[in-house]
Amino acid sequence: MTTPDTEYRKFLPEGIPASQMPFWESLKAGAVQVQRCDNCGKYLYIPKDICNNCHHDQLTWTPINGHGEIYTYTVVRRAPTPAYAEDAPYTLVHVTMDEGFRMIAKLNGVAPEDVRIGMPVRITYEEVTPEWTLMEFEPDPAPAGAER
Repeated sequence: MTTPDTEYRKFLPEGIPASQMPFWESLKAGAVQVQRCDNCGKYLYIPKDICNNCHHDQLTWTPINGHGEIYTYTVVRRAPTPAYAEDAPYTLVHVTMDEGFRMIAKLNGVAPEDVRIGMPVRITYEEVTPEWTLMEFEPDPAPAGAER
């Protein structure tokens, strides 16, 4: 988290519709929730007003277990702004969550050259300002197939 002497200079969400705020509030609480369609049961990430599978508009914010495996990844070697320069190189991962949908975030705790497709990961939370907590991933110490 930033301290009173530092200012967070990386990108933060802007213009978030009220209907999507439960996602961000769940990150702040350290227990991520995503929408799930009451009709077909599909998970929706990124938040939407209707299910992209069956077009039903009854969606419920649902906790997920926060575990998944890397589907694909990219290594960022050239930072998009000076604020990210000290992090480069860093890895952005596209993760298939245990519930079957995919999420994207930064991966911590693994050198870029050691990242592998299929690597088990879990969600972590970084409070970057008093108002915003962001989601990231880290290696999941639970062995593959273990009860989570």
